[in-house]
Amino acid sequence: MARPQNNRFVSKPPVYKQFKPAGVAARFLEKISLSLDEYEALRLSDYEGMSQQEAADEMNISRPTFTRLIEGARKKMIEFMLSGKMLTIEGGNIHFRQNIIKCNNCGQMFVINIENSVESCPSCSSTDLINLAGGFGHGQCCINHLNKGGSNHAENGWNRAHGKRGKNR
Repeated sequence: MARPQNNRFVSKPPVYKQFKPAGVAARFLEKISLSLDEYEALRLSDYEGMSQQEAADEMNISRPTFTRLIEGARKKMIEFMLSGKMLTIEGGNIHFRQNIIKCNNCGQMFVINIENSVESCPSCSSTDLINLAGGFGHGQCCINHLNKGGSNHAENGWNRAHGKRGKNR
């Protein structure tokens, strides 16, 4: 029987969840799903330029697990680009460290720690806000996981890399 997957940490939710070729209705396209942990692996490695070990530590996973994630994610991305399918970012065994809140009134987006909540937009005071982590079904589970203090070698590496001691809070 396979060992259960550890929760992987994702810095913050993506702002956009779907991408498709222009000029083709979504209903006519096959779908490719990129998990949130695959998305984070791409972001850390290819966008942020981290080494595989640094990125693995950031995500709270082993380097071999990170290698499998990044290889799968890159394969899905090239399939998306070459075959003209619709890419959807969804799912995965993850917890967010931060959240993005978007104001429906003024369009302002701001990043907050996942433990924090915001009642109104700091720019326009509107209460018509979108919680992007909540759009992926996350929020309280991420807060509970961070506060529970579950740790392994990778999380301790993240703490050392970010000048923290003990659990990531």
